[in-house]
Amino acid sequence: MRRQVPGFTLVEVMVALAVVAVALPALLLTLSQQIDGLRYLEDRSHAQWVAANRLAELRLVLGANGTLQTGVVSGSEELADRSWFWWSEGTETQIPGFYRYEIIVSDQEDGRANPVHTLDGYLAQERADNAR
Repeated sequence: MRRQVPGFTLVEVMVALAVVAVALPALLLTLSQQIDGLRYLEDRSHAQWVAANRLAELRLVLGANGTLQTGVVSGSEELADRSWFWWSEGTETQIPGFYRYEIIVSDQEDGRANPVHTLDGYLAQERADNAR
């Protein structure tokens, strides 16, 4: 009489290895996508901060000088050990003294056509005839 030894057969081990061989690359691909997504969100957050800083700077200039910049102005800013490039364009709206600013932020110097973030903001300049 032959005694049964507990354990796995060769077929069972091969099936388990096949399942692991299929599942492991899928898990690694998912992990890689998550890391790329995290990097993208981090870049977007930094670009949003750069754009918000530029809009705040425009507000400060308006408060100090009483005037707003119009046309396209560009510059760069260091944030999180990286260089960020921005372009702001101010145009007057149909309401006199009310300006629309489009601020484009990219992580590349020639990246205006492919921005990381774009912010639209509005500022009002007090007109001289309304001044007290």
